Amino acid sequence: MTDTRGQKPSYESYNGPLPGERPGERPSGPYHPPQAYGAPTTGGTADGQTGAVRRPRTGARTTPRTRKARLRVAKADPWSVMKVSFLLSIALGICTVVAAAVLWMVMDAMGVFSTVGGTISEATGSNESNGFDLQSFLSLPRVLMFTSVIAVIDVVLMTALATLGAFIYNLSAGFVGGVELTLAEDE
Repeated sequence: MTDTRGQKPSYESYNGPLPGERPGERPSGPYHPPQAYGAPTTGGTADGQTGAVRRPRTGARTTPRTRKARLRVAKADPWSVMKVSFLLSIALGICTVVAAAVLWMVMDAMGVFSTVGGTISEATGSNESNGFDLQSFLSLPRVLMFTSVIAVIDVVLMTALATLGAFIYNLSAGFVGGVELTLAEDE
């Protein structure tokens, strides 16, 4: 099979203008893209301009800039408020029980119950009976049981009040728009 289209031009020997170039405007050297700032020179150029060197401003801010954002808490999700308040109230209940046990042990080691119990039994006692026994009434198991009951009631009440507070906040935020906060970022 023979090629009937004729002789093909050689691309290596093409001397015409490139696409996007005007005829006769072909540069003699390599292409250099335009620069925003000229190269620093010691003297003037042929045009009479001196080379500009970009330097930082001397009046620039030296302290870091702090970004601020104004946000508005438009709604508090009651389910998430309930979960968080439940966990926090459980932690507070555990702290209450531990604090009551530590306080009872410290007071028992100092002899407070025996001294106050002796005074109360003398004041309430008669010839036939010994009077009121404070040490048996304020024993550690009884104190811990009473404190645990108070802590459980506290957990239920705090969780319910926080959830109710979230509902009330959502109602009031619908009228007044919610609480506005300004948050700042430190750098």
